[in-house]
Parts: sequence; structure tokens; C-alpha cells
Amino acid sequence: MPQHHYKGRHAVYIGMVTPFTSEQPRRLCRNIHSVHFGMATPFGRNLHQLKLPVDMERIIEISDPVYTFSEVMEHIDLRKYVAERKDCSTGRPKYDPEKLLKVILFAFMEYGYCSVRMIEKLCKTDIRFLWLLDEVNAPSHMTISSFIKNELMGSVDEIFSDINGYIFEQEQVDLTHVYIDGTKMEANAQKYTWVWKKGTIRSRNNVFGKLTELLNEVNASVLSAFGVKYEIRQEYAIGYVEYILQTFLETVGMTTETFVHGSGKRKSKEQKLYEKIEDCLKKLKKYSERIRICGEKRNSFSKTDHDATFMRVKKDYMGNDQLLPAYNLQMVVCDEYIAHYGVYPYASDMDCFQPLMEGFAKRYGFYPRYPVADAGYGSFNNYLYCQEHGMEKYMKFTMYEKESKDEKYRNNPYRASNFDIDHEGNMVCPNGKRFYFLRKAPVKGNQYGRTEEYYQCENCEGCPHREKCHKSSQNRIVRINKELTQFHEEVLENLNSIHGALLRMNRSIQSEGAFGGIKWNRSYKRLRRRGMEGVILELGLISCGFNLHKYHLKRKTVQKAA
Repeated sequence: MPQHHYKGRHAVYIGMVTPFTSEQPRRLCRNIHSVHFGMATPFGRNLHQLKLPVDMERIIEISDPVYTFSEVMEHIDLRKYVAERKDCSTGRPKYDPEKLLKVILFAFMEYGYCSVRMIEKLCKTDIRFLWLLDEVNAPSHMTISSFIKNELMGSVDEIFSDINGYIFEQEQVDLTHVYIDGTKMEANAQKYTWVWKKGTIRSRNNVFGKLTELLNEVNASVLSAFGVKYEIRQEYAIGYVEYILQTFLETVGMTTETFVHGSGKRKSKEQKLYEKIEDCLKKLKKYSERIRICGEKRNSFSKTDHDATFMRVKKDYMGNDQLLPAYNLQMVVCDEYIAHYGVYPYASDMDCFQPLMEGFAKRYGFYPRYPVADAGYGSFNNYLYCQEHGMEKYMKFTMYEKESKDEKYRNNPYRASNFDIDHEGNMVCPNGKRFYFLRKAPVKGNQYGRTEEYYQCENCEGCPHREKCHKSSQNRIVRINKELTQFHEEVLENLNSIHGALLRMNRSIQSEGAFGGIKWNRSYKRLRRRGMEGVILELGLISCGFNLHKYHLKRKTVQKAA
């Protein structure tokens, strides 16, 4: 089928002409900056015609986010984030790494999270991505995936810092007031492949007991004739069990090549004992590796993602939760921008506060003056950490709501904090009985070594207030940490002030609003990558896109107001 090219003064038409097409020339295009592609019909009409302007900027709206994105990228040196590659004489020409980085960041800016296949499709169909590529062919999803994995794995944090540096300078962001919040995000791991540390330790102890029985049998029935005896222990190291297996064969004069296997073969007593000890050794190695993966602070991990910990994750709007492999994502928000982020395998937010603040100080060179967080972060150790680093205490504690709103609870005369103090410094109950110091002991389960003082009433027998005071059959014992009580009083004073009320209101808007925008507005409710490094990379790209998108929206609002 012949092709006809009709040339006008400023336009070109490229089309397929059918055998029934009239010989008259087709009407020339009136758009002086376009190229037409189409198929002609026997009646001279073009049913499928596409007009592409030579200058793509003519059809991209002036208020499009791509212009805001380009503005930010122009003030950042993108070359330092990608490694220089040598030109190869063979194969396809390499893609420009700066353009690849631009299309990836812009995809995360527009869609929150964007898969590599979606980015590939956008580079072929979206005119804004075509404009960013600047006449470069669209990369494949494998090229994009390799670039993210190899080039951005270690540099995404620096990219995030540079983007924030430009945006924060333009917006005059206040980094002294920070709002902290966290969420547990389901990991990309199998839900039912959990490994619990306590169960593993219990199974390992059972193996220790079985080894003791086997060694007793070996010493009594096999090695007694050779005058050899293995030491019986409560716990057995892997090296010691390997030594037993090696010396056992040498002592009885056997090798593994002489062992029999299969049906109809009778195993010797020595072979049976050796195989049982060998099986115990395999189990010890497996349990030791699992305990090592868990570490000191974690209680579990997933077999398909060793860095994921099983946590209670909210699954619906009613707050119903499930035990799922997840990561604890933490964010520090300033003026609606994400100033810092962190990924931790700990279920408790209390354990995440200090490493989160250390990361913030490393990024900006100072600690924030007013860190505001909910009751999940309020603990003695975190308050002490704030005091040591010049941070005010604006983090709620567990009983903050009752302390501030429940007047009956706050003024209860039977609370130890409301007891009178006599001239000797002893607490006095409502019945006039003194409390005397018993001992000072560490708090059970506290990994930071916090201690409490125990005080006991001198005599509770026949007290008319006993039913209201306590239910114990003995004299009442109270536990007090005076320093923690002072911290709570300081937190109450800070949060109940006018400044504290404004900070509490802003925290619910900014930090929780950031997670709400990411999870609900942009449908990012589950992690896509595995491993700690992959999750940090993913969260870093999402944080970059979030800040770029927020910057565009604020600029758009200012332009409308003007």
C-alpha cells in the first residue's frame, strides 16, 4: 500500500491512503507547528488523526506540577548522586542518569508511590514525562529498577536533604517546632512465617536436654570401654558438639563412609547415636541463627523478610488490628513538610524516639527545641534524653488525659502523689500514718535500668480509709520515682499552657495529616520492598515526592491568593 507525504508551508501530513482514495490532494494542515498522523478513508475523511505540537510546552498548563518540579531540580546538582560510567563501544547507548532520576522523582511526586512498570508506561504516554526525557527514548522497567537499586540505594537520603534544603529556604520552615508521629506499615512478607524468640529459646533448651541424655548414653554404653567420657553441661556450644562428633568417630574407629542406609540395612548403635547427635547439632545451628536475627530488642521476625517484626497493625477504620509482619515508620514534620524520617523494627514508639532525634540532629546539625509527640513517646528515659540535649518536654505520658481532664482522679486523696509530707520528709496518708523507706529496686522489664523507691505504711490495721486506699491484706506499699513525678508535672505545665495547646493542635494536623495523606490520599498502605535498606529507600522516595507535592500546592495557593 503506497504512502503519500503531503507537504505544506509549515506542516507535514503522514498517512496511509487506501486504493479508493481520490487523487485530489488532501487539505493542508492549518496549524503551523504540528505534525499530523492519520489514515485516510475512501471519502477523504480522517477518522483517526493525532496532532502533536513540535513544542510540547504549548500543551502543558502553566500551573502543572512539572514546572515546580523543574524549578527545584534546577537548584540541585543531580550529577553527584549518580556514579560516572565509562562509555562502551558496543551495545545500546546508556540512558542519561539525570533524566532517569528526574522521571523517578516526578513519578513519586505525582502519585505518591509508583511502580517501575508504571513509570515506564508514563514515559511513553505522558507528555510531561516526555518533556522531562527531552527527546530520549523511554527507558524500560528493568532499566528503571536497576537504576533505583544500584544508584539510589545509598544516595536517596542525600537527595532528600538537598530537596529539603531548597524548599525550606524558600518557605522559611521553622525547624525548632517539630511534630513526631509513627505508624506500623505491613511488610512485603508472608503473614504466617513467623519466628518467635521465646519459642526458639525454649526449643533450644529442649535440644540441650536431649543432648544431655545422648551423651550420658554414649558415656555409659560406648565410650566406657575406651576410657573416654564427654563432659555434661547445661548448655552446649556449637563448637563443642562438633568436637564431640569428630572425636566420637575417631574413638570408635568408624567413618561416615562405613555407615549403612536404606531398607534392609541394620544400623549399628554407634551410627544411631552419631546421627542423633548430628541432628541435634543441625537444630542448634538453626536456633542460634534465629536468635541472632532477632537480636536483643526484637521478639520475632518473618522468614521471608528477616528485618520485619510481628506487630499489631490496624487493618480497618474501626481500629481492629492483626498480628502482621511490619516496620515502624517514624516521621518528623515541620510546617507540613517531612523534615526527617526513620524505619525501625521496634513495636514501641518509645524505643524509636532517641534514634529518630539523633538522625534529625545529624541531618540539620542541631536538636529541635520543641519536640511534640503523643503518649506513645512519653517515658522516663525520653524525658531524660530531652533534658540532656536541651529539648523542652512536650510529649504526653500514659495517664496524661486523666491527669488533665479527670478532676476526681487528679484530686484523689489516696494517690501517693497527693500525700502530705511531714517535717522529716516522710509521706503521710489521710489517716495520719507515715510511710517508711523499704528498698530501691530496678523496674522489671526496663532496659534502661530505671529504678523505683518502695515505701510501706507503718500500720494499716483498723484504718477507716482502708477500703478506699488499697485492697491488700498487708500494709500498703507504694512505688515512687521522684524524678519521673517531676517530669510529669513539667509536661502537664507545658502542655496545658497556651503555647502547649497550640502545639498539640498542630501535631494532630501536621504529623497525623502527613501519614493520612500518604496512606489514604495516595493509597500507600503496604510496603513493596523487602529488607531494611529497601524500606528506607522506598520511604525516602515517598518523602521526597510528598515534600515536592506539598511545595507545589502551597505555591499554587499563594498564586491564587495573589
